[in-house]
Amino acid sequence: MDDTKIRNMEEFSSVSGISRPTVSKYFNDPASVRPSTRLRIEDALRRYDFRPNIFAVNQNRKLTKTIGILVPYLADPFFAEIVRMIERLCIAAGYWPIVFSAHGEVELENNALSTLESLRPAGALIAPLGRTSDVDAVRRFTEAVPTVVFDSHVPVGRAFVGSNNFQSIPLMVEYLCRSGEPPCFFEMPPVNPNANKRREAYRQAMERQGFDPMVFKVEARGWDFERTGFEEGGRLIAERAFPTNTILCSNDRLAIGLLSAAYQKGFRVGRGEGCALRIAGHDDHPWSRFSCPPLTTVAQDYRSIAETSVQTLFRVIDGAEAAAEGPDRPEVLFDGKLIMRASA
Repeated sequence: MDDTKIRNMEEFSSVSGISRPTVSKYFNDPASVRPSTRLRIEDALRRYDFRPNIFAVNQNRKLTKTIGILVPYLADPFFAEIVRMIERLCIAAGYWPIVFSAHGEVELENNALSTLESLRPAGALIAPLGRTSDVDAVRRFTEAVPTVVFDSHVPVGRAFVGSNNFQSIPLMVEYLCRSGEPPCFFEMPPVNPNANKRREAYRQAMERQGFDPMVFKVEARGWDFERTGFEEGGRLIAERAFPTNTILCSNDRLAIGLLSAAYQKGFRVGRGEGCALRIAGHDDHPWSRFSCPPLTTVAQDYRSIAETSVQTLFRVIDGAEAAAEGPDRPEVLFDGKLIMRASA
């Protein structure tokens, strides 16, 4: 290895004896240069231990290889898992993903969109806050940057990819009614459009089963779902407010908090002898199988959502996808899968 310090591609071109355009062509697409030239470049990279600044490379191109990713709350296990999959897919396709989190705040969401647009990305994959989003600001971004929206059903972008709540919630309601007492529905004020859809899907499913819907909405601490489930759910358990021993939570994080509250108050959760409550959730986020007891839930199709979102965006970038914006955009919804565990 040569001790010469290479600071940029101009210096690398000079010491390697390979023209700057050819070097740039290699970094954009190694297969685009002749095999013999590619070997010379790669040998020089090893010799001088040079690592190009991919961000700078992108910014010097008319169309960058950057893909922006924006989610409402990256600490949420659902979004963390989806983003992990999206990042890997983008990298495998030769793109450079940049991730932003709105942290549940509309101002941070707007700042992220503004910053991302300034980076001139090839495209973006976004899950807006939804109910609290500045929809005009989100729309302005999606009109300027090829965008696919996932999870949060906001009528902007070139396509929407998400879960079919009107399939997944009835799937769980039917199972709970068949296997025990009909469920009540435990929720907090909705932070994105999925929450309202799940509540309405629950109402419709209960009526089809011949039962009156029983909805319990509690106050929340922003995106701190587990604490809400623990504190507010624990209060309802202590007050014996639930009219049935079966509780369907609007998401797994809320259910995990409720499981902890039930344990603390001495209520055994599950279907076996001596169990006082059944608790179920929705999402099958990565921790739900390790709760105590393991959580019965509906699994969202994480992989299909991630893959379809990324593939659709690439088709938009390549000009192969319909250019419709807003309400006329194509939509893809994936069904959920019932995951039966010990909690219900």
